[in-house]
Amino acid sequence: MAKSDMLGESLWDAYSDKVTSLMNNPQHQGELFQDEVDKRGNKLIVADFGAESCGDAVRLYWEIDPKSDIIVNSKFKSFGCGTAIASSDVMTDLCIGKTVQEAVKITNIDVEMALRDDPDTPAVPPQKMHCSVMAYDVIKKAAGMYMGVDAESFEEEIIVCECARVSLNTIKEVIKLNDLTTVEQITDYTKAGGFCKSCIKPGGHEDREYYLVDILSDTRKEMDQEKMKAAADAGADGDFAKKTLVQQIKAVDAIIDESIRQFLIMDGGDMEIIDIKTNDEYIDIYIRYLGACNGCASSSTGTLYAIESTLREKLSGNIRVLPI
Repeated sequence: MAKSDMLGESLWDAYSDKVTSLMNNPQHQGELFQDEVDKRGNKLIVADFGAESCGDAVRLYWEIDPKSDIIVNSKFKSFGCGTAIASSDVMTDLCIGKTVQEAVKITNIDVEMALRDDPDTPAVPPQKMHCSVMAYDVIKKAAGMYMGVDAESFEEEIIVCECARVSLNTIKEVIKLNDLTTVEQITDYTKAGGFCKSCIKPGGHEDREYYLVDILSDTRKEMDQEKMKAAADAGADGDFAKKTLVQQIKAVDAIIDESIRQFLIMDGGDMEIIDIKTNDEYIDIYIRYLGACNGCASSSTGTLYAIESTLREKLSGNIRVLPI
């Protein structure tokens, strides 16, 4: 079929050569039959899955060696668009030679990556990524049928982005670990929201329980509450001078985050703790100014006084702050 008969020129160019080839010439399309599988002493599994968002459906056939749980052959039948056919074909190919337990670990990203012509160029336009979401779901259903368990038992976490198989816990951990502040940063770090985009905010091609905008907002609130608690604990939890170096740095960071950093950032600057050294008279905290604070006249007068006064009030009267 000519590309002009199927899609506009610009959209067609967004598909990889592998996708366009497999649309018209899938390698694993077909059926497996019970009597033939029985003759080989293997077990036949037939699983169906349909995507409500687009009306596509796929039927997956597995021929499994019951002695090893290895999928020795696999076929598919797809009822849907060309992208669904291509992704189902690659999904089927990825299953062959794996055990059922290994096949369950195949993700939609694995399918999409296998459809790429090169590692850095997406195989399909973002709005068609949902067509490969069926891959994981139908594999999960087939594995559940073979193992005699509910397909949902393979899902240990809440999945926010079906395209990239990114969980709620993973997104929250990445936000906290890397201090992320935008949805674009979440996508850069996790790939969540980078394909069909339905998980970014309400109004996509399908409704979802969790959206990245809400997760980001809620997680940032949790982070602020944790910082406030850490700051309160740092001031009330024993003698600062007797804490370990790691405990001291965490306590100082918590106070800085709570009372100082926001004002530095407003002026285009920031600061970081370099070291803490304790002697008989002082607890010396060595800091480095960043951004606009580096070289600012106030960094050695008013700003320095404010930082030192805050740390003395909340942690120890013996603190001395030394910029380097």
